[in-house]
Amino acid sequence: MQKQFPVTPAVRWLRERKAAFEPLLYGYEEHGGTAVSARELGVDEHSVIKTLVMEDDRKEPLLVLMHGDREVSTQALARQSGRRWIAPCAPETAQKHTGYLVGGTSPFGTRKPLPVFAEAAIRTLPRLYINGGKRGFLVALAGETLWGLLQPTAVEAAAPKL
Repeated sequence: MQKQFPVTPAVRWLRERKAAFEPLLYGYEEHGGTAVSARELGVDEHSVIKTLVMEDDRKEPLLVLMHGDREVSTQALARQSGRRWIAPCAPETAQKHTGYLVGGTSPFGTRKPLPVFAEAAIRTLPRLYINGGKRGFLVALAGETLWGLLQPTAVEAAAPKL
C-alpha cells in the first residue's frame, strides 16, 4: 500500500515550478525538531534544514533557513542583513505570516512572499530535507534546487547547537 502524501501549499508551489523533489513522511513528535526527523528518516541532522520565522527591528517578518544541528546567531544575521536586531516571532505571529503551524513551516508557498536568508553552506548540499508544509512531512531536494527556487540571501550565521 502506497503512503498518501499531503498536498500542501508548499507541494502545490513546488509543482507549479516543476521542481524535482521527493515527499517524505515521518512520525512527528511535539518539540522533537530536526533531531527526530533526522532519526526517523535515517539521515544526518546537518542535512535537515529548519525554516525559522523571525522579525526585525521594524517588526518585518523574514525566513531563515538553517542546518538542523546548528542555531542561528541573530546578532550575525542582523549585522549581515543590515538590520539593528532580529528575533524569533511568536508562534501565532509566525503562523499569521506564513499560513503554516509551527513545526510544519515551509519556505515554499507562504501566505505572502517573505525575504529568505539561508546559511550559505546549504547551497552545497547534494540532498537536503526541508519542511513540506505539515508536521511530520519533509521534502527532499538538492541544495542548488532550493537556491534556484527561493533565491535566498546567503549568510554565515550558524552557531553551535546548545
